[in-house]
Amino acid sequence: MRFRVTGLLFFLTALTFYGCHRKSSGMTDDGNLIHINRFDSALLQWIDSDDPAVLAQIKSAYPRMTDVLGNALFHGNNPDSAAFFDRLINYYSEPALHSLYKDAIEYYSPDSPEMAGITEELSRGFGQMRKLFPSMQIPAVYLHVSGLQQNVIVADSLLSCSIDKYLGANYPLYEDFFYAWQRKSMIPGRVAKDCLKAWLKSEYPYRGKDNVLLDRMIYEGKIIYVLTQLGKDFEYRNIMSLTGEEYDWYLEYEAALWTAIIERKHLYTPEIVTTSKYFQPSPATFISEDAPGEPGYFIGYRIVEKYMKRTKSSCEDLLNNSDAPDLLRQSGYKPN
Repeated sequence: MRFRVTGLLFFLTALTFYGCHRKSSGMTDDGNLIHINRFDSALLQWIDSDDPAVLAQIKSAYPRMTDVLGNALFHGNNPDSAAFFDRLINYYSEPALHSLYKDAIEYYSPDSPEMAGITEELSRGFGQMRKLFPSMQIPAVYLHVSGLQQNVIVADSLLSCSIDKYLGANYPLYEDFFYAWQRKSMIPGRVAKDCLKAWLKSEYPYRGKDNVLLDRMIYEGKIIYVLTQLGKDFEYRNIMSLTGEEYDWYLEYEAALWTAIIERKHLYTPEIVTTSKYFQPSPATFISEDAPGEPGYFIGYRIVEKYMKRTKSSCEDLLNNSDAPDLLRQSGYKPN
């Protein structure tokens, strides 16, 4: 992916995983509303004040997040050292990033409709996830600002969303760094969906062959299918931020797309460059000049959707099924 670089160096990373999972209390006692920890606001208070007392409070209240954020931003700096916090405050004091930080905090203020929507969607999503996966642990949820780096961080029963990646497709700074097909997913409506997706992927990591298209399609299709069971507007096109025109294109050309995959012998060919093209968000011009991006997700989802209708499997059994060829066979997937 190509960027125009100005005063800040930004990277696109969908989500980052650190460590394994331990038991956590992500939900409130009544199981209705999840508590979202506002590490983002607390850190900005310290950045703006450079007050040692505020920093001490952050270290006490958010010991895990300082460690996790440091790993994500600086790749392993010791969060217990003074040098670490000097580097952290210097990073966030860069003028463009500091302005972005303040915009994100204001946009996602505690009483904003955006925050209310995220809290509701995450609560419903994790509540439903508990029903589908009774033994699954629910993470403690945080918000942070990364400087347009990774969307979501997952680490040891902790999940944190970088809210500066979701300020709306028309946020002015985004135009300097992202294409239109990237910006359309940088909206509040994607926060809960991306968080739930990241948690599912951390609990059920990909174990297939990276260079085999079928393996990757089935895995991504399984994750998306489970997501469709977690919320009111969690339909495929909303999960993937497709426009109506883009979604209609997939429905109209689904059979032609599947035929092209088969005829080009891409389904099982162990070629990582070819396979990766099917999951890139940029327009899939290698398929057709007017094809939307990420066709591998769509085909994978349609196969899994067909499989679930035919087999009546549970979501837990679905995610535990790692036999992609057998799942394809049992789905009877043959688009017309």
